[in-house]
Amino acid sequence: MPKKTKRAAKKPRRAPKLSPIPPGMRTVTPYLFIAGAAQALEFYKKAFGAKEISRQPTPDGKLIHAMMKIGDSFVMMSDAFEETPTPTPPTAGAPTAMIHIYTRDVDRLWNQALAAGAKVSMPLDNVFWGERHGQLEDPFGHRWTLSMRIPMSRQEREAKQKASMAMFASGEHPGSEQQPR
Repeated sequence: MPKKTKRAAKKPRRAPKLSPIPPGMRTVTPYLFIAGAAQALEFYKKAFGAKEISRQPTPDGKLIHAMMKIGDSFVMMSDAFEETPTPTPPTAGAPTAMIHIYTRDVDRLWNQALAAGAKVSMPLDNVFWGERHGQLEDPFGHRWTLSMRIPMSRQEREAKQKASMAMFASGEHPGSEQQPR
């Protein structure tokens, strides 16, 4: 009688585990609704050095969805459609959110964004929390803050904080002239 060999029972093949978060994505991703998303995407490329990741246009050129990458972060966007109840900054009458960009050379990025058409909401300056920081508004109504950490003496931080608190105490704050009251 032939010798029986034990064979390991074949385990059924399992599909590789699908990560709930796509590779490279972060837990939180901004999503912008824009009147003119295709034009905005081109602006963000010029202003912030964004890299286009994807674009899904409708037959008339509006964007159902697009994604860009600025540095190591992603931002998604689409055109504002009547069926979508989320307002754009122009329909809301004010910016609906701010997006913050940390960069290694804030002055270079600031000037690049201005050259592309951004407007200053709060001038670029050294601020008391130890950053060079400013705020811009893009042509589509979204606000962007740009900053980088900088070395500051304790005296400089204290002087900047005192000036900032005095401004807030007087009812003013940087960029307040641009915001509805």
